[in-house]
Amino acid sequence: MKAAVLIDHKFSIAPMLDWTDKHCRYFHRLLSQHAVLYTEMVTTGAIIHGSGDYLAFNEEEHPVVLQLGGSEPADMAHCAKLAEQRGYDALNINVGCPSDRVQNGMFGACLMAQPQRVADCIKAMQDVVSIPVTVKTRIGIDDSDDYQFLQDFVATVADAGCRQLIIHARKAWLKGLSPKENREVPPLNYPRVHQLKREFPTLNISINGGIKTLQQAHEQLQYLDGVMVGREAYTNPMLLSEVDSLIYGAAGNGRTPEQVVLAMLPYIEQQMQQGARFWHIARHMLGLFQGLPGARQWRRLLSEQGHLADAKPELLLQALAKLKLVTHLTI
Repeated sequence: MKAAVLIDHKFSIAPMLDWTDKHCRYFHRLLSQHAVLYTEMVTTGAIIHGSGDYLAFNEEEHPVVLQLGGSEPADMAHCAKLAEQRGYDALNINVGCPSDRVQNGMFGACLMAQPQRVADCIKAMQDVVSIPVTVKTRIGIDDSDDYQFLQDFVATVADAGCRQLIIHARKAWLKGLSPKENREVPPLNYPRVHQLKREFPTLNISINGGIKTLQQAHEQLQYLDGVMVGREAYTNPMLLSEVDSLIYGAAGNGRTPEQVVLAMLPYIEQQMQQGARFWHIARHMLGLFQGLPGARQWRRLLSEQGHLADAKPELLLQALAKLKLVTHLTI
């Protein structure tokens, strides 16, 4: 099959369980037209056997990547085909999550110890889809954390046809640390990821872990093909408003936080008409005024009233009025 065309992956937002759902991604897309968006990790079991629609996304989200959790090549291929039919731009295999639940399902970071199984999944998926199949992984696991271990893993998946990897520049402890601790306790090792790019110059390699500013992103882009930002993009989403201009050299949309709120209102109304609750969408907007006067009041009002069963989109206008940033609104 002809090699898939890779997305311009200079800046992406990490897949974050319970955070980067379709509502979050729609919100983020209002801030950046070029950042690559990722779904939360979706397991093959959920897609094949679950009763919900685990592949739902908004057309406005493109480019959007489905992150799959699984390790059975036939199941991964089946889900890959479904995802391509739904219109996803690329697929990503989770080889980085260290949680016990993920390990028990035989996927996530524990798969670093089984590179051939990952390779088999890549081959099976690429046989049935024409969109890119990529891998997100760590630099090591437990005591298997030397460069040779990482090099061997990457060589195996590259031989299978994977052309793009996202490397979380920390190793994962599979026992003894929680997923949160695994994002903070093992030290970052950026030079190791840089070394990997030198070793595999034809691979498209992005780095993930500890990057909080676009200045830091620029520094990493001197060595690598892309940067993936996680928590900071979520807790301080206005960071994304400069990605198009500063990272991609394209025109930004120039939206202020207030304008983003107003742009979200029709979407929230539409989604609530289809059964969504206000809080399920508005919770992603808590950090919108991060670092600005009134940010605490914004968070407090939404947090205290947004989760109530009768909360409506007008609550956002009330919160804006509280900030005294938009005084002409009639509520």
